[in-house]
Amino acid sequence: MMLLSLSHNVCIVFIMTSERISDTIHKITLSDGRIITLVGTAHISQESVTEVSSIIDQVNPDHICIELDKGRFRTKDQESSWETMDLKKVLKEGKGFLLLANMVLASFQKRMSVQTGSAPGQEILGAAYIAQEKGIPFSFCDREIQVTLKRAWRKSSLWNKAKLLSTLLSSAFDKGELEAVDLEKLKEQDVLQGMLDELSKELPTIKEVLIDERDRYLASSIYSAPGKNIVAVIGAGHAQGLIENMGRLDNGEMAPSLDDISDVPPAGKAGKVAVWLIPLALVGLIVAGFINAGWNQGLTSFLYWALINGSFAGIGAIAALAHPLTILVTIVTAPVAALHPAIGVGMIAGIMELTMRHPRVKDFEQLNDDITSVRGWYRNRIFRALLVFLLSSVGSILGTFIAFPWLISKLV
Repeated sequence: MMLLSLSHNVCIVFIMTSERISDTIHKITLSDGRIITLVGTAHISQESVTEVSSIIDQVNPDHICIELDKGRFRTKDQESSWETMDLKKVLKEGKGFLLLANMVLASFQKRMSVQTGSAPGQEILGAAYIAQEKGIPFSFCDREIQVTLKRAWRKSSLWNKAKLLSTLLSSAFDKGELEAVDLEKLKEQDVLQGMLDELSKELPTIKEVLIDERDRYLASSIYSAPGKNIVAVIGAGHAQGLIENMGRLDNGEMAPSLDDISDVPPAGKAGKVAVWLIPLALVGLIVAGFINAGWNQGLTSFLYWALINGSFAGIGAIAALAHPLTILVTIVTAPVAALHPAIGVGMIAGIMELTMRHPRVKDFEQLNDDITSVRGWYRNRIFRALLVFLLSSVGSILGTFIAFPWLISKLV
């Protein structure tokens, strides 16, 4: 909001206005006279690609804001980025689940793009390429994807993490056909808002990070961008949230600072203690077996625990069609890895699978095709290593919870 004093008694108040040009285009006039044209896209619709190019030509902006971060732009712009990724390092750094989530999301977008004839995110890349061709300054206005995913993961309970992963996996391999007209309907505010409301009910913490925080981040980045005539290319789902947040920024209700949502929140003391509760409880039960029931019963309890945990982790590796040596290593190391949260049997199994079955040139070449089907995930050595990581981890967790009641019963 801007105040202009004309005399001692007269004062003109300028406020932000928003004009809906179409279902996907909004024209925002800020109190200082700057104009921001929001172009909402479906990310996987051919019409979105054409529309972005047309709007940039019509508006002739002096700055373009793009809903990407630098890391994702490099990944989309350089198709060979997978070839330079150290997958073993990713697993060692404990980023296996984040990588898996990225790949599942990519699988969903790829499947949709095959049906519409438009590469995922092509309209976003197109905006950057047009800006480069025309010499128009542009900026990436989104938060780093790793920060977003880590914040969502850190804020989720174990149950919500399981729900999120199952939802992602089911979406990735859903074979239902989606018509282009259905994709365009996703850009209608009422339909999309209904989807977000459902997401909010099912996974409120995920919705807070993926939608609310990103709306605020995008709004602040676009609002603070240089230029008097700006075009912002964004996902359709963010349009309403951006307009609302820009209104708060313009009238001073909200500060443009993003420090509180730009970093991954550190694990609280309770969280740090919680990850050690199960390992410590297991060790305590086994030690108690030795003390209270004698050496034989204690040894039996330990072997039972190792057998159950290792077997279930091994079953997970078998379900992923892991290499025989990977399966053996998984079974042997699972009981030990389960007692140390920083290791995880999935990390060991995934690295072992990559060691025994090095990704081939054709695995990298066929990533975009293999990512869209269950068969492709098993055929491609890169994706299979991720499956080994996931299924062996799930197996170990199941084995732990199955062994717990039996260990407790022996002490009662």
